Amino acid sequence: MTPEQIIKRPIILTEKARRLSEDSGKSTKVLFEVARGANKIEIRNAVQALFKVTVTDVNTSIVRGRMRRMGRGQSKTQNWKKAVVTLKEGDTIDFFAETES
Repeated sequence: MTPEQIIKRPIILTEKARRLSEDSGKSTKVLFEVARGANKIEIRNAVQALFKVTVTDVNTSIVRGRMRRMGRGQSKTQNWKKAVVTLKEGDTIDFFAETES
């Protein structure tokens, strides 16, 4: 898998993501939604390749899908994998920076 296939999207608009990024002390923690089949080593290499930072630790968890109503019936959303990536002290990822074209 390529790094773009492994890292699906950053999770930045939740309370837990903000608390982790602010309260982690010296090192910065960032949350990502990642591919279900990716392991910690692949996630580490993908983040380092895409964002040019040094990763010190990766923690993963499987998040269960929720039951959703659709008319009279119910269905379940897909399970997904979440990764908490700890960056080296001094490294940050700025998702809202303007890119130069």
